[in-house]
Amino acid sequence: MPVHVTLPAALLPLFPGAPRELEIEASTVAAVMETLEVRWPGMRDRLCDSRPAIRRHINVFVEGQRASLETPLAPGAAVFIVTAISGG
Repeated sequence: MPVHVTLPAALLPLFPGAPRELEIEASTVAAVMETLEVRWPGMRDRLCDSRPAIRRHINVFVEGQRASLETPLAPGAAVFIVTAISGG
């Protein structure tokens, strides 16, 4: 069963054709990132660093809880990928 993924709006202009929301077959956050990379080459590099880990300015939430690449996903889970906002 797929999970529901919401991408950050700021990312969409860099990847023409990428929707704001999509369904992905994935059992972990890492698998979501891999699927995004296959569909839109270069997207994973915008979201993850070389360790690999989620970049510091990106937050991933699964069912409202902050997640890491290792976070498991239940069927139908809501995955939100958001960019961090800073200000002064």
